[in-house]
Amino acid sequence: MPAKRGILILALCEEKMDEFARQRQTMVDYQIKVRGISDPLVLVAMARVPRHLFIPEENRYMAYDDHPVSIGEGQTISQPYMVASMAQALLLRGGEKVLEIGTGSGYSTAVLAEIVFANDPRKTGAVYSVERIETLSRSAREVLEKLGYTGVKLFVGDGSIGLPEFAPFDAILVTAGAPAVPESLKQQLADGGRLVAPVGDRVFQQLVRVTREGERWTEETLEGCTFVPLIGAEGW
Repeated sequence: MPAKRGILILALCEEKMDEFARQRQTMVDYQIKVRGISDPLVLVAMARVPRHLFIPEENRYMAYDDHPVSIGEGQTISQPYMVASMAQALLLRGGEKVLEIGTGSGYSTAVLAEIVFANDPRKTGAVYSVERIETLSRSAREVLEKLGYTGVKLFVGDGSIGLPEFAPFDAILVTAGAPAVPESLKQQLADGGRLVAPVGDRVFQQLVRVTREGERWTEETLEGCTFVPLIGAEGW
């Protein structure tokens, strides 16, 4: 390749990267902060993770728009605000052991990893994620590895029953709508742990947070939402 052409291509690539970075900061400022997301760890994570790389190339022009985007297999990458809202609801401070149900594109997984590993001097943090569709899990793994998220552990299986062999978890995030909070996931929470999940019918749900205190679980309703159904033994 001629030197001038190589320099031109490099310049165009850098310009495109800068444009995505600008779009990402605009997303944080005008879609997330203005809706009440104030946790600094969440805001930094949302500004850092390159959302466009988790979206099929033909849909990347919508990566930072204020809505979900198709990722294939009948699944979507959630609206940026909803990813931030769910992450904030987990009340993470770094160093936690987190379980995500529904890896999908891997974007939310990366956001969780940014938060969990951001303030973790003792290296106790870990992010586990379960996806029932193998092709999505494989694609997510490729992107996460390229971006250097080596502390993330991905599994293929029925997320509605969690990962009992790795429990307990300090936090559990469910990224698909369930008819009720799966009992198996509640049991896998550590004492003091938080679980955030969309609960309702197949079309509309309410985002709820469950907190475990010994053998007592308290539930709070946070906001309305719409997610694809949680398919599995304790889902639909």
